[in-house]
Amino acid sequence: MFRKKISLIGAGSGCFSLGLVRDLCRSKPLSDCTVSLMDINEERLDAVHALCERFVREIGGSIRFEKTTSREESLTNADFIVSTALTAPHQRLLDGWKIAEKHGFRMGGSYHIMYDEAFWVNFYQMRFMESLTRDILRLCPDAWHLMVSNPVVAGTTLIQRKYPEAKMVGLCHGYGMVHQIAEALGYQRDDVQYELSGVNHFVWLRHARLKGEDLFPILEDWLRDHSAEAWKGDKDNTPLGRKRMDFYKKHGAIGIGDTLSWSGASWPWWYHSSDDVEKAFGEYSPMDGWNGYFKSVRENAAKIIALADDPARSVSEFLADVHPDDLMVPLIESLATDIPRVRIVNVLNRGGLVPGVPEDFEVEVPALCDAGGIHPIQTDPLPRHIIAHILRDRVAPVEMELEAYESGDIELLIELVLMDKWATSYNQARAFVEEILALPYHSELRAHFAG
Repeated sequence: MFRKKISLIGAGSGCFSLGLVRDLCRSKPLSDCTVSLMDINEERLDAVHALCERFVREIGGSIRFEKTTSREESLTNADFIVSTALTAPHQRLLDGWKIAEKHGFRMGGSYHIMYDEAFWVNFYQMRFMESLTRDILRLCPDAWHLMVSNPVVAGTTLIQRKYPEAKMVGLCHGYGMVHQIAEALGYQRDDVQYELSGVNHFVWLRHARLKGEDLFPILEDWLRDHSAEAWKGDKDNTPLGRKRMDFYKKHGAIGIGDTLSWSGASWPWWYHSSDDVEKAFGEYSPMDGWNGYFKSVRENAAKIIALADDPARSVSEFLADVHPDDLMVPLIESLATDIPRVRIVNVLNRGGLVPGVPEDFEVEVPALCDAGGIHPIQTDPLPRHIIAHILRDRVAPVEMELEAYESGDIELLIELVLMDKWATSYNQARAFVEEILALPYHSELRAHFAG
């Protein structure tokens, strides 16, 4: 019998975990696996476990479930680990943002401060990633670790540099915007074939075909004939929104996923330099977008608890509105049962997969995945001016962050802050860092940078 064990770390994420289980149940090659649900939040873990078992009974599935608050128990004999854990709650991010605003920082090109990859959150995430990797190497060294938690760019770089023996890959769902672009142009999601490359949350579409035809002339026709109607409203944060298309017309590449979106550090900063500029490009206020996101996370958690408390309700009907996963389950299928597929993954740039990015830095590229592993595919060079943006806005700050993290040198942490677009002086940066470190729940962060 095929019985693979999949350890889901951070299973209390609710809709994400249930959606993954639903898609595992739909997978014939994986329908007989064991899923170990692990979370330190017992209430949410119990709710997700109960709903998973109810769902399998509803559909007559054969997946077995375990639940545990012990990471060691969940990892023991695992074949695959899916990590979605957030080790610092959203309130800590918001607390830091308020302090940042007081010191003159704002959203727009601010990846390590006014974004969910803020350094005071990344510290805990990267420490967790290292601890998890060491446990995997001790308990299930042959298992594949699918790391979905942010920061993917810093985390993948850190783990694959320090633990090259670990079978770890970073994953992000942002590539799915390519399919949304196909739909916006009047095609079906599966009508598009494409190549993406870049670094995580900074990826670019330059080659794509829709039913065999070059996507870009079709896009040019849409811009000429339909964009005026599509851009009538005050807000058009869509795959073909004004900001994304303005950048495309200037630079010949389409930013995908968080790249150029309200969430992706609102990059580039000049589209968010004032309220009037945001309005001119139909942009959402980034803070409005984040508030909406945090609200949806709270509401989804409450819905999961309410559903678990009402055994009369159908879990299948609830999951009908959860978007299907087209990354993790197909990837696990390919690795477990030798079904060759090309997927978008995050790995070190070994061999110059994205020319111009350092070879020991994370890149997001297509890869052929099969029972032999994950085989990244060489991509065509990006324009030099796009590489220049990658080096300035992603590579340089992440390298500074990793040096600060590894050394515990507070001066390097201040240097990271000084790389931010909105930094104006050393005194400003130091005062900001000191106020972040002084927050009562940051005792471990303070200790790390005390020396």
